[in-house]
Amino acid sequence: MTVLTVLPVIGYIFYIVMGNGLSYRTRKMINKHKLYELDYNEEIKNILLMQEDLRDKLVDDAGIIKCCYNLGSILCPGNKIEFYRWGTEKISALKRDLLNAKKSINMEYYIFADDVVGKEIMDILIKKAKEGVKVRFIFDSIGCLGAPRRFFRKLKKAGGEVAEFFPPFGHIRLINLKMNYRNHRKIVVIDGKIGYTGGMNIRDDHIYGTKKKCSPWRDAHLRMEGSGVYILQNIFLNDWRYCKKEEKKPDDYVKEGYFPKVDVVGETSLQIISSGPDTNMQTIKDCYIKLITNAKKYVVIESPYFVPDESFLSAIKIALASGVKVIIVIPQKPDHKAIFHVSISYLQELMLMGADVYLYEGFMHAKALVVDGNKISIGTCNTDNRSFALNFENTVVMYSQEVAEGYMKTVAEDIKNAIKLDSAYYKKRRWYTKFLQAVYRLGAPIL
Repeated sequence: MTVLTVLPVIGYIFYIVMGNGLSYRTRKMINKHKLYELDYNEEIKNILLMQEDLRDKLVDDAGIIKCCYNLGSILCPGNKIEFYRWGTEKISALKRDLLNAKKSINMEYYIFADDVVGKEIMDILIKKAKEGVKVRFIFDSIGCLGAPRRFFRKLKKAGGEVAEFFPPFGHIRLINLKMNYRNHRKIVVIDGKIGYTGGMNIRDDHIYGTKKKCSPWRDAHLRMEGSGVYILQNIFLNDWRYCKKEEKKPDDYVKEGYFPKVDVVGETSLQIISSGPDTNMQTIKDCYIKLITNAKKYVVIESPYFVPDESFLSAIKIALASGVKVIIVIPQKPDHKAIFHVSISYLQELMLMGADVYLYEGFMHAKALVVDGNKISIGTCNTDNRSFALNFENTVVMYSQEVAEGYMKTVAEDIKNAIKLDSAYYKKRRWYTKFLQAVYRLGAPIL
């Protein structure tokens, strides 16, 4: 409204490009090509039956589970989870699993760069496609703006399939009327049995921490085996169906081996929540709010950006007022200074209410939420309005004391390598810093 008032012509153009939401036609096309977990025949039905056996174990979390179910995610039992905090750990595991792929590789990334790590993964995809493995790859048009399209065409020439999410108008890369809406997901599904998701893109600085100003690069990524892989596969196929206008039925994907029978390989039960601008529901934010307001002991939030809306901010304030310990970790080395200043502004309010706020001495890119030592969410979604409302995102909510406590050990390491915000920190700010933070905060809803 400020831009429209002060600069009406520029403001109008800005609104058309960024502010008017996805068109009705686009939303209709996305929803037309969506398939839901319940569509996939007997295997998913068996998972639903197994939920009955979990009620006694997860009775304390029944409200959260029901909330996530009504937000569109079934409860998946029997999963084995590994998480990675450093890119080198994740990329080593991913390369191994890709090289061992026998039938299919489905991959989508917000950023897939034409750099050292990008070439390494692309060479593996090309190799597997030539071996007869069915390789499908989705890249986001804006996230991969810096990668030449010939880089992805090499995979097509090798027999793989490639799709661009929200391609530009007339194939002119700088003219994209949907540039405000990004597919921020990072998903890999191998043979329908192994899944990856989390914060790490395929880019040197995410994996090897090559940018000094954002190093060390601390992140969080998951590798899973078990029934939860079905849901990652479903999210990928929905995006693929939209990009390629594919009209196959659920049974077709089952027959093609994308939903093979999976065994109980672990003890972690989980739900995977997806969200995007194709719906008016901000499902991941609603899930987070439910987790925070249900907390009894503590809440830990790790995020590169902290630009919450009023409902999310209120949930944290209510938790603090209820005696719940709240720990928030953001990076000390920001990649976007404007967002950093806004985050500091919001965090001052929470610090004054008793929250423990830390600045990690590096770049904190993890998107993690831990509650009471037995529930943890790791995914692609930042704690900001863009991620909650404008991006296509996903997060994995895990009901596991082992996984949550394992991650809390990494949080303890993060805090050792962080400075704690206090009143003295805010008093040291110069007047122009305070002014900038106030100005930047006006733009918080679109950051």
